[in-house]
Amino acid sequence: MQKNELIPSKTPFLTGDDVQTKRAEILHYFHQTFSIYENLFLCLASEAAYFQRPNMLRHPLIFYYGHTAVFFINKLNISNLVAGPVDAELEKMLAVGVDEMSWDDLDQSHYTWPTVPQVTQYRNKVRELVSDFIATCEIKLPITQTDPLWIILMGIEHERIHLETSSVLIRELQLKHTTKQPAWQRCLHSGPAPKNSLIPVAGATAKLGKSTDNPLYGWDNEYGSQITEVPAFAASKYLVSNGEFLEFVEDGGYQTKNYWSEEGWNWREFCQAAHPKFWVANEKGYAYRSMVEEFDMPWNWPVEINYLEAEAFCQWKSAKTGTHTRMPSEAEWSLLRQMVPEDQPDWAQAPGNLNLEHFASSCPVDRFAFAGGFFDIIGNVWQWTTTRFDGFAGFAPHPAYDDFSTPTFDGRHNLFKGGCWASTGNYAIRDSRYAFRRHFFQHAGLRYLQSTD
Repeated sequence: MQKNELIPSKTPFLTGDDVQTKRAEILHYFHQTFSIYENLFLCLASEAAYFQRPNMLRHPLIFYYGHTAVFFINKLNISNLVAGPVDAELEKMLAVGVDEMSWDDLDQSHYTWPTVPQVTQYRNKVRELVSDFIATCEIKLPITQTDPLWIILMGIEHERIHLETSSVLIRELQLKHTTKQPAWQRCLHSGPAPKNSLIPVAGATAKLGKSTDNPLYGWDNEYGSQITEVPAFAASKYLVSNGEFLEFVEDGGYQTKNYWSEEGWNWREFCQAAHPKFWVANEKGYAYRSMVEEFDMPWNWPVEINYLEAEAFCQWKSAKTGTHTRMPSEAEWSLLRQMVPEDQPDWAQAPGNLNLEHFASSCPVDRFAFAGGFFDIIGNVWQWTTTRFDGFAGFAPHPAYDDFSTPTFDGRHNLFKGGCWASTGNYAIRDSRYAFRRHFFQHAGLRYLQSTD
């Protein structure tokens, strides 16, 4: 990504010594987040592209263009911090829609979506309102979950979630609906896939969760505690590359039911999947679809797959090697994360392909080295885990967003860790916890491991 004003700021601390300095810092963080999000939508080739549905389980992109601004107003209203709506109709229509929840209204037949200029005008009004709110609201340091600025930070971090998830939706559009933009430059380096290997990791105590006095904003599921004794294991040096995954594809992995869970096989049969979603079959084999381009397959980039495909790959690898190969649990993955001493606010530069500081795409799996001989401990693509999403001991939802996490504590959502090239803000911090349905596509892949005890 070009070095310009769109490179995200680091996540602000809740602590500080001077109220006006903190006010200016959060005001900058808000405006930059708002601008980066709007800039992403410049990757759409026309206004007509906003009304395409790249995924039949998602709304058209016009919804997401307005949704993040609506969120600010709705949460400020729920918290009795502003007086009434900016546009009541839009604030109802554009309220819900990232996960396939039971209350998601995906019946498009009765919607008359707003125009792009209407949503742009609405966003401009919200930008001005929120900017004025930040400039005038009472601030106490440290900022806590009961303070007005917590709701603003909630809105900012919510928009950063949609920055990433909307980049996936744009990637799912037909290419004719997208256009390249100078601020969103993909990696130009590719080559043969490196040979993967396993590196031993000593067993240790994994302490997960954070306290409410943590100096960084967090979503409700991050708080509380969980202590797990993790036995020794060996983990793959690299994320699984497109080249390594090709062996599974060419060996009939997508056609062999024994490698798949019942849920996974049902998904594969329904979709008739024969290769990863962002591989494009052609006369030469496979090309690769990035967010707004299609080009020759970068075999040394990480494969991007859903949890069900990752699970089948591990089953195939187990069968071929006579081992028990699997994805890590959240606790196991945390031992790898401990090898990265810094957290996002402390970086001089992102140590991996993260925070939009390097590329607007994945990159070779052997580009970013970390401690212990591993690569991409964080960044490049998310790493699926076997952990089904739940809260830690002491979990309590935030009253302004009580349905952020609890609906996903349903056994149908798996956690992934480490962030990807598009992960910014809370997405990129050490304690972040995000989960998606197992058939859901994000910029996500896997690192595998084997138990050694």
